[in-house]
Amino acid sequence: MKNKVKRFAAIQEIISTSIVGSQEELLQRLSAQGFELTQATLSRDLKQLKVSKTTNSKGEYLYQLPTRSLQEESRNIGNDFPMGNAFLSIEFSGNIAVLHTRPGYASSLAYEIDDKAKDVIIGTVAGEDTIIAVTKENKTTKEVTESLSQIIPSIK
Repeated sequence: MKNKVKRFAAIQEIISTSIVGSQEELLQRLSAQGFELTQATLSRDLKQLKVSKTTNSKGEYLYQLPTRSLQEESRNIGNDFPMGNAFLSIEFSGNIAVLHTRPGYASSLAYEIDDKAKDVIIGTVAGEDTIIAVTKENKTTKEVTESLSQIIPSIK
């Protein structure tokens, strides 16, 4: 399952930071990042991520993530985590943080949290638009929020 989460994050990052016009091209880019998968698996992944194929102003086909316009995509090219604007809200209950995202972005954001917030987060579980994050013992909501702000600048 961890490999799938990493693969989904890679697919979302590739699509959000560049123009990809075919599954073959996307497979090549994923392969360059060390992901080995079949076209059938990629097709299922794209369906599960709700990726659509559209055309740009030049009539070229390209893949697009859900609920994101091409204008948003171009603004995010080059960011460390291009889906940072996918974050909507966070709430705490004890040592559990519940983060809400735009649809389709929870798994990528959860991957970033698992990778970069080990100082305050034990682990995450992600759905379509919700992340459950278990915080380390004795970490305050302020400490968690400050740590997550390194990944999600809009969290403050």
